[in-house]
Amino acid sequence: MNDFLPIFVLLVLASGLVSLVLLISVLFGPRRRARNETKLQPYESGMRPIGPAQRRLPVRFYLIAVLFILFDIEVVFFFPWAVALRELGWAGLLSMLIFIGILEAGHFWLWRRGALEWEKMDK
Repeated sequence: MNDFLPIFVLLVLASGLVSLVLLISVLFGPRRRARNETKLQPYESGMRPIGPAQRRLPVRFYLIAVLFILFDIEVVFFFPWAVALRELGWAGLLSMLIFIGILEAGHFWLWRRGALEWEKMDK
């Protein structure tokens, strides 16, 4: 039980801090919203807002983000391979070259399909 005492103390302190912050926000926070419509409008550098505050983004942004994460995760496999390269020998080098070839084939395929092209939002 003594092994879990620091974790329990940390849990109690974190819960107490969260409770304290919530209590302070309830006690000192605003009680009601402003009824003036001008005060409820968004304010950006002295300019009146044009259009909605949230715009729909094209799917291309999400596609590029997902592709970045995908290739980034695949590159993480290079680090353990580089650390163990001497122990793996020629078989490890050949397997990593095959992996890099498959990775670059996918990269080339995406490039040829136009998935990596960045188009302006104005179009």
